[in-house]
Amino acid sequence: MKVLTQAQLKAWLDDLAHNLTLVAPVNVQGKLEYGKVSGSGDVAWDYQRTDMSPKTWLFPATESVLTVRQAQDGTQILEPPEPPPTVLFGVRPCDARGNLAIDALFLNKAPSDSQYARHREATTLIGVACPQMWASCFCTVVGGAPNSTEGLDILLTELQEDKQTLFAAQVLTEKGQKLAANMPGTEREVALPSPKLTAGLPTLRPSAEWQARFNEVYWQRVGDRCLACRACTFVCPACRCFDVRDEVASRQPGVQVFERLRAWDACTSEPYRRIAGGHNPRPTPQSRLRNRFYCKFMYYPQDFGSLGCVGCGRCIDACPVNIDILEVIASVEKMAG
Repeated sequence: MKVLTQAQLKAWLDDLAHNLTLVAPVNVQGKLEYGKVSGSGDVAWDYQRTDMSPKTWLFPATESVLTVRQAQDGTQILEPPEPPPTVLFGVRPCDARGNLAIDALFLNKAPSDSQYARHREATTLIGVACPQMWASCFCTVVGGAPNSTEGLDILLTELQEDKQTLFAAQVLTEKGQKLAANMPGTEREVALPSPKLTAGLPTLRPSAEWQARFNEVYWQRVGDRCLACRACTFVCPACRCFDVRDEVASRQPGVQVFERLRAWDACTSEPYRRIAGGHNPRPTPQSRLRNRFYCKFMYYPQDFGSLGCVGCGRCIDACPVNIDILEVIASVEKMAG
């Protein structure tokens, strides 16, 4: 295992930024997001968890999936350009598992999503292990861990030796090996510290228990608070629902250009399930909020094998009316007996 000093890590990141697109946690008007950086000096080093997940770089909130050009000489359908080779630095293990949840739908079942696949192929993930579970974190409830290596190409773990900050690098994939070819540091054996875990968390019940609780009055009570603001969906690293619309990009004499855009959608939004003729099978906030939880813990695992939640806790922090997904898990556990 290679061990780097903080100075060596920063120098390596500076080199990566010079040769590739480097994306890392940055402070944007008081909010922590993943953004393109020109070097290690732009990175927000002192962070627990970003406000938005790195999903925005693999599955952007809005992106063009094709362009149609109509002119007198014919019609052209153009795909977006290939994304540049990109390194995502500072990814927390829960967010890496969120990418795997999206992979389950977009990559692992035919037909695969070619646009997402291009982003995935072009991107290498460097994770940083969490030293502990923070206030709203519950990754261990859904099968994760603060130091999980799942979905990462390289995992860095911070060490303290002789009052010096070091980073131990676990190279996990071929992508990681390629990126680490010029990584500075010293090869040596090192004992990685164990993260501090939160005790007393609820147990996630199997999907059969959720199915049996579908008609409980509990969903009406918790759904009464939902404002359908969609914040929980947009901060989630595992949500992957989207809408598609066509827009006029430009119109000139003899030439028209249209763009097909893909944009995030949210199952808590009123129009989400509305169909032709105006019928809506989930007309109330209560039914839509219940669906959000059932999608994460029943429907998605049954259809794609992966939970739709990674325990990052962002939705807990983002909800303006304090709907707490961990409390929901505990309530289902209590109802199941």
